Amino acid sequence: MNVEIEHKYTVVDASYRQMSSRSIHISQGYLSRCPDTTIRIRIADNVGMITIKTRNQGDSRREYEYPIPVDDARQLLAMCPPPIIDKVRYIVEFHGHCWEVDEFSSPRQGLVVAEIELPDSQTPYDLPPFVGENVTGNPYYYNSNLR
Repeated sequence: MNVEIEHKYTVVDASYRQMSSRSIHISQGYLSRCPDTTIRIRIADNVGMITIKTRNQGDSRREYEYPIPVDDARQLLAMCPPPIIDKVRYIVEFHGHCWEVDEFSSPRQGLVVAEIELPDSQTPYDLPPFVGENVTGNPYYYNSNLR
């Protein structure tokens, strides 16, 4: 079973930009925003993906993600009801873990969140200096809820 274990945080400063090894432009939409099963279409730097996620159980949920042709992703993205999310993701390696920091330009311009995926819920990790409040499990910060 494909399980995603993710912790999400607010961001308190822009130091992640200097700490990042690269950035990725992402456009994504949702064919389904049902809390039990979301279906996301994403184009990340000209790579298409379809992702199916189940409802969160704490910091975990099932996730199924597959590459699709970018032209198919563009057509599916056009079928997604608004809003289409537009963001830049910064990749930051910190103390042996990969952090993803998303800067949203649409629909919630100015929102910045940091996420870390873990092999299990008990994995210890250090917080980088740009990390603020732990908002794991707060639906306000779910991409599928952004309006």
